[in-house]
Amino acid sequence: MNYIVFDLEWNQCPTGKPDENEKLPFEIIEIGAVKLNEQKQYLDAFRALVKPKIYRRLHFQTQKVIGLTMEDLNRNGIPFEQAAEKFLDWCGEEPRFCTWGTLDLMELQRNLAFYGMIDRLKGPIFYEDVQKLFAICYETRRNRRALSYAVEYLHLPEDGAFHFAKEDAAYTARVLQTIPDDIIRENYSIDCWQNPKSREEEIHIHYATYDKYISREFDTKEELMADPDVSSVRCFVCHRNVRRVIRWFADSGKNHLAVGCCPQHGFVKCKVRVKESSDGHFYAVKTTKMISEEDMEKIRGKQIFHRIRRQRKAAEREASAYRLSLSERGGFCSES
Repeated sequence: MNYIVFDLEWNQCPTGKPDENEKLPFEIIEIGAVKLNEQKQYLDAFRALVKPKIYRRLHFQTQKVIGLTMEDLNRNGIPFEQAAEKFLDWCGEEPRFCTWGTLDLMELQRNLAFYGMIDRLKGPIFYEDVQKLFAICYETRRNRRALSYAVEYLHLPEDGAFHFAKEDAAYTARVLQTIPDDIIRENYSIDCWQNPKSREEEIHIHYATYDKYISREFDTKEELMADPDVSSVRCFVCHRNVRRVIRWFADSGKNHLAVGCCPQHGFVKCKVRVKESSDGHFYAVKTTKMISEEDMEKIRGKQIFHRIRRQRKAAEREASAYRLSLSERGGFCSES
């Protein structure tokens, strides 16, 4: 196994979202990578420029960030298919991908799928999010810092500009080299752009402080939330089904929360994030962890807030429909 620390630069539709290719909103224009062995020692580096096929001009935001021009890409770039083949061959067998954040691995798969090459990279993919590992090791788990911040924080040498793929990959590799092996081993990430399709492919992971479950696909959100594996509330410690003290409620359009109480171990929080797959189906990423009574009460307050807001919106809709009905019948409705 080798660590493949990679970074991508990509372009988007220069005329805005209405004109973008829905299957490829972000087109990769540069791949940079560094290869480390299991001891995190440097082995090799990789770089490829990609000649654009979908978006032939650079978006103004892309021009601001990267140090490349369209002339550079057209003159020195190669078709994405060739660049991807070279990169994946260079990665070798059993690569452990490492990125700064969660986006690059997703965009690599989306570009591969667009060109009919997704078989070269099977998912779901277990990988290292170095941005998250930096937060766990040096700050708090929730923090997400820029790569330049981490380099400065760790007093790492700055011998190249940021926002070049190869240079950013090298900086990310240097940050990874400072992370203890046990933190890397215990806090790996899972990319589900290629999500589980069947019950056999579902993922159950037990981390030190929480459990993660990634479900198979369902046709609708309602069907997903009705599934027992998704809707059950189990204790993080003993894994028994527990009584719900806060029933499932929608915290947002995609997140659902519930709280149970284990007689032996206390309060347990479940969060389900509903995600849509590339083919229009739905799957769940569910996390379970122990919480304090204070945290439970905060969630209860959130539930009450959302309930009142839904009731208010329903009342507003009913009043609006009533006024419209009066207007259509020629009636009179005072706003006072």
